[in-house]
Amino acid sequence: MTVTLSQLPGVASTPVDQMDRPYSRRWAALGVLCLSLLIVVMANTALIVAAPDMTRDLHLTSSDLQWVIDGYTVPYAALMLLFGVLGDKYSRRGALFTGLLVFGGGAVFGSFADSTTSVIVARMIMGVGAAIIMPATLSLLVATFPAAERARAIAAWAATSGLAIALGPLLAGWLLEGHSWQSTFLINVPIAAFAIVAALVLVPPSKAHGLGRIDWLGGLLSVVTIGCLVFAIIDGFHFGWGASALTAAAVSVIGLVLFVAWELRHPQPLLNVRKLGERTVGGASLAVMLMFLAAFGSMFFIAQQFQFVLGFGPLDTGVRLLPLAVAVSVGAAASARLAPRIGTRAIVAGGMLVAATGILLLVRVDGASTYLDFVPTLLLVGVGIGLAVSPATDVIMGSFPEKDLGAAGGLNDTAIELGGSLGIAILGSVLASAYKDGITGFLAAIPIPKLTGPQADLVAQGLQASGESVGGAAIVAEELAKNPFGASQARPLMDAATVAFADAIERASLVGGLALAIGAVVVAVVLPARRPGQD
Repeated sequence: MTVTLSQLPGVASTPVDQMDRPYSRRWAALGVLCLSLLIVVMANTALIVAAPDMTRDLHLTSSDLQWVIDGYTVPYAALMLLFGVLGDKYSRRGALFTGLLVFGGGAVFGSFADSTTSVIVARMIMGVGAAIIMPATLSLLVATFPAAERARAIAAWAATSGLAIALGPLLAGWLLEGHSWQSTFLINVPIAAFAIVAALVLVPPSKAHGLGRIDWLGGLLSVVTIGCLVFAIIDGFHFGWGASALTAAAVSVIGLVLFVAWELRHPQPLLNVRKLGERTVGGASLAVMLMFLAAFGSMFFIAQQFQFVLGFGPLDTGVRLLPLAVAVSVGAAASARLAPRIGTRAIVAGGMLVAATGILLLVRVDGASTYLDFVPTLLLVGVGIGLAVSPATDVIMGSFPEKDLGAAGGLNDTAIELGGSLGIAILGSVLASAYKDGITGFLAAIPIPKLTGPQADLVAQGLQASGESVGGAAIVAEELAKNPFGASQARPLMDAATVAFADAIERASLVGGLALAIGAVVVAVVLPARRPGQD
């Protein structure tokens, strides 16, 4: 006799659509969904503090490190829409299980990685798992909760993202105190295993009815379009707009045109692209994308400031990012109460302006800035994320019918990941350019004796690394301090790098803050005051 999972004792087996009242354990189920979301976001934020040790151990170039980070991002962004629809069609809970298994498998593989290639492959596998998990958490949330409680549930879901931004570095830093960087991959494995078991017991099965055949061609076009777009953004802004970046950008544009044309004609499209023309969906998607553009971009250089300039260790960096997590939770809780009273437009645009103000405060950063100078930014950005993202996500999910919840979740999550990629790429590019401009004069004036052979190569490599990033300068200064012939240059190099990086933060934060402030105005014009059906 064959026994299915649904027949095992204790397993949640009654589908949501067959219940005659709200699911009694829905808040416990939400905890499982938030836990699943937690590891997806932590996979990126934990890398913030693991990157220096990984760079030293694997001798990563700046290009290597970029693709270690973005080996996760490209498949994650490209596959979410398709996997969201597949979850709708076959099983949303099954998609969650599959994603957690793939994600955990990639994490185990990463813990044994001993080369740049194997780390990138592990990150790509985890990115595929994340692309399955992320839309499944949202579609299961919306399917499980009645409309009256959905805003509160989505607020908790959004607050989890803020918690993960700080918890990832905190847990990774704790592990790095006594273990190698490979251990940071293992953070995810017990959490994923627990989430699978808990989901069986607490998360009821759910799927769409009457969905029809999967639009595979539309799915392929969406993967190519988004994947090439994210690749072009990363490659172009970080390494220059050469042949690879321009080719990817061109393929993305062609893919987008074909995708839209195909979806408009298809009787059962992967994504109803007409929805993007609606003020609610278009405005909310833009808000989500811009919020994560500014948030991820600013966290990218704040984390570097903490580690390389202020000298905080991995654990200390994670602890000092905790105000952001607390602030996101506060903002998300406030949004659930305020949105019904003052309207979606006011709360979303207001949250964006709060976050923009926090980022613009960084224009005051200089070479003498301390941790306390960054606390107001962490608090304001966190509150802004909590205020804006929760109601924007609620609007997106509420604008699609039940059978398209996976597509809605995929759209929302693609906006998050696209925004994060743009933020790190664009603001990171501005940061790198400004830093190079600021330190070039100092490096050119360093008195260097005439050397030949390996010593000359080492000096050239040190100058190049110092000119590329503040992290490179910090590592070179550390090595110089150990050498009696170069010790006198260690402090001046670090001082010059500190000033150059502060100027770079000023320029990047000005770009990010203004982009978010202008975006808030656009969203305020586009987004209706209240979403349809809101009193």
